[in-house]
Amino acid sequence: MGMLKEFKDFVMKGNIVDLAVAVVIGAAFGAIVSSLVDDVVTPLLLAPALKAAHAEDLDKLVWGAVKYGKFLAAVIKFVVIAFVLFMLLKAMNSAVKKKEAAPPAPVPVPEDVLLLREIRDVLKK
Repeated sequence: MGMLKEFKDFVMKGNIVDLAVAVVIGAAFGAIVSSLVDDVVTPLLLAPALKAAHAEDLDKLVWGAVKYGKFLAAVIKFVVIAFVLFMLLKAMNSAVKKKEAAPPAPVPVPEDVLLLREIRDVLKK
């Protein structure tokens, strides 16, 4: 029974849960990027190149037995994902720099110190 409790504690640690969420979101983002490349980029931007190569789909580009169309699609997907990650990290770094550059909030003066200052000022008069 002790091993089951240890496993439960291990699985419920924050890092494991965060990693699982990241994997699920990454898979969903990968599907979005695949759709973007397959359904938007290829028809809009690569259509003239595909027509010149006598292929109706990027996956159909071949040179002998080499299917370089799938490779090109994978490279385009990688570039899109890398660019999005670059922009995300750039935004995060900018936010961190702004937070570090902000002056710290002034520390409130305790009530007893304020009272002592009032007494000092009255004694000076």
